[in-house]
Amino acid sequence: MKKINQLIQGNISFVTFTFILAFYFTAIVNLPVYKELNNILSQLDNVKVGFIISIPFFFLAALNFLFNLFSWPWIGKPFFITLLIISSMISYAGYNYGTLFDYDMIVNIVETDSSEATSYLSSYSIVWTILMGVIPALLVFKAPLNPTINLIKLVLTKLASMLASLAVIALIAGLYYQDYTSVGRNNSYLKKMIIPTQFVYSATGYVRDTYFSEPIPYRKLAMDARQTAIAMQQAQSKPNLLVFVVGETARSQNYELNGYTRPTNQYTRDLDIISFQDVSSCGTATAVSVPCMFSSLTRQNFDRATADSQDNLLDILKRANVSLLWKENDGGDKGVARNITQITVDRSRQDEMCNGKTCYDIALLENFDQDAEGLDGNRMIALHLIGSHGPTYFQRYPREKATFLPDCPRADIENCSVEEIVNTYDNTILYTDYVISQAIEKLESLEDKYNTALVYVSDHGESLGENGLFLHGMPYSLAPNHQTKVPLIMWMSPGFKTNKQINYDCLSQQAKNGNYSHDNIFHSILGIMDIETQEYEKSLDIFSTCRQS
Repeated sequence: MKKINQLIQGNISFVTFTFILAFYFTAIVNLPVYKELNNILSQLDNVKVGFIISIPFFFLAALNFLFNLFSWPWIGKPFFITLLIISSMISYAGYNYGTLFDYDMIVNIVETDSSEATSYLSSYSIVWTILMGVIPALLVFKAPLNPTINLIKLVLTKLASMLASLAVIALIAGLYYQDYTSVGRNNSYLKKMIIPTQFVYSATGYVRDTYFSEPIPYRKLAMDARQTAIAMQQAQSKPNLLVFVVGETARSQNYELNGYTRPTNQYTRDLDIISFQDVSSCGTATAVSVPCMFSSLTRQNFDRATADSQDNLLDILKRANVSLLWKENDGGDKGVARNITQITVDRSRQDEMCNGKTCYDIALLENFDQDAEGLDGNRMIALHLIGSHGPTYFQRYPREKATFLPDCPRADIENCSVEEIVNTYDNTILYTDYVISQAIEKLESLEDKYNTALVYVSDHGESLGENGLFLHGMPYSLAPNHQTKVPLIMWMSPGFKTNKQINYDCLSQQAKNGNYSHDNIFHSILGIMDIETQEYEKSLDIFSTCRQS
């Protein structure tokens, strides 16, 4: 009653204010954690009731301790207003999609363009954010904090509250340390779900690394890069034209070419395509995978800052006088094409290919013949697809291409059945297959001018409800195969096979039995484009063992 009277009379203390916020975050904002804990604890044989009851008290004590560090005059309200709104968005994504907001996810969010960001908006997400974040933020803004501030008294009461929190934590640890240790060790990802500690920690690390760290000196790699004499000679008579297609959010498990029961590759399956059965991505988000696949760094030693501070595959190809073009229809090239010519599809237009916000990937093939003709010598065109980017899967294909029905024509996929979500996703895979078939058709029509080939690889996969997970972006060590296994397919014209002296049967056998990853992309493209450099590693070149000397 005393606390209620304080609220009514406009005389709430900072310590009480902090405790109320900690309680709100514990009871409401952290719903995703309780949802996951329910899944975990329900599978255990013996769970102590006291341990279960202690969990919210542990969260409350920990958050009360931490929030007291930021609850001060002048800065407390702005800080918690911001925290509430952002945390409500985090809670929405965590509860509905199982998303974890670690460092890589923060990078991915920062590099998301406006079109991609708005695809996550829905009436459901907006209502969630308003109810959980905006309205509480308004209450914080109007909170009648005690206007009389005695700094010494404030510090002492804060210390008392923080010591009480530590005492509660110590008591719980004394009673249930073994239980917390067991659950924590077997489910280490849980700490990444707690709101707001994980995303604040990750965001702080990103800001520190981006704005307050000494920049890494730029390194030029492969200064010795050049095309072989034979390649240069052949470029004068009949150049090579390689189309390198960077897919988006396509997972291997939904590829008919890789054993999926649905006809998701009906456009390319009869085009003498080679599909690699076991290929792993470098990351689970575009901001990691795209820079990684173009980098000489492998997944084990990949660091985005290092990769951004040195030459990548495209820089080396350019140095070796391969003519390059990057065509963009996704959320940007993530810096890999910064030194070559780029064309971005105009998504603001409204026609049969675009709706004013997004475009179907077929738009990338507009003016393709002229694009190829505008390059010199041996050449490569990179197409960056929007592919299967969710949650607005339905916007990735026109309605007449909706083969698998019923689909989910909405952004808030959590309000669709898993069957509808999978149907919609499979439609995107099929539409990407259609776009690839159209690219191959164009390459076939240009065979009198060029030796043509196409390589397609996705950046990462996608979860479609398995184990309660949706979308992508899980930390790699925790990510399921659905987010890390990606399709890699290849097509080559007869002239390209002959020119590169490729044993197609050998390559097909490798595709069935070999294990590959994004680590192979850098060296395989250098190899197939006949680039000589000390940076090239033959052991990582997919084509090397199937080419005659």
